[in-house]
Amino acid sequence: MPDDQPMTSHVSLRIPNDLIEAFDKLAAALERPRSWVMVRALRQYLDDEGAEILEDTESLAELGRGEIVSSEEMQRRLRKIIADAELARTHKK
Repeated sequence: MPDDQPMTSHVSLRIPNDLIEAFDKLAAALERPRSWVMVRALRQYLDDEGAEILEDTESLAELGRGEIVSSEEMQRRLRKIIADAELARTHKK
């Protein structure tokens, strides 16, 4: 197998017919296999919601270990996040 091709595994699962129909329509529109569309959807989920869940889980674990941040430190971090977002927004204009 070429190095640029990721290893794959076969997975079997039940999916509602309406989702299969939606994936088939997208696959036809993109002229791609259904599995290609489904893998992209799964990657998007992992990048978005999945990453948020993992972050929340780690935050709860840190809290459970007593690793807390003072309110002053949290305010400093929030100000930095806001400032960075505002800077990014002004550079997009």
